Amino acid sequence: MDTDVYSYLNSPKDTRAQIYRPHVEGKLVALSFITIGEILFGAYKGKWGETRLTELRSRLRSVTIVPYDFLVSDAYAHLKDQLRTVGRSVADNDLWIAACAVRYSIPVVSNNRAHFDNIPGLVLISEAPIVKAMESHGTPGPPQD
Repeated sequence: MDTDVYSYLNSPKDTRAQIYRPHVEGKLVALSFITIGEILFGAYKGKWGETRLTELRSRLRSVTIVPYDFLVSDAYAHLKDQLRTVGRSVADNDLWIAACAVRYSIPVVSNNRAHFDNIPGLVLISEAPIVKAMESHGTPGPPQD
């Protein structure tokens, strides 16, 4: 699961969660080591208090973390080279997330379709068009305070 979808699902008032929940309910949730870092960075950047950080860390401990290893590194290098040959670049963090998924043959669930589209060997689950339609009809994702 990508950082965005994890955030939607863990924000009680985010309406985008209802779109993605069916893709993860009853399934083993796996986050790459990169996604964990991005989520924690968001919390630090948002100056979350210690109580909220402790709750987040507890939730993160309940997921499977896809680790860094030699084969993930090899998948990253191979994907980066394949994309380079067709003139496409992908942001490093997104490519690491894709490499984890490709290496372990697991899909990526992300609303950032453009970040992951057409990465060789990657199975992408994205409801971005539905979310975009919801937002264009005045149904925002997160609540507006």
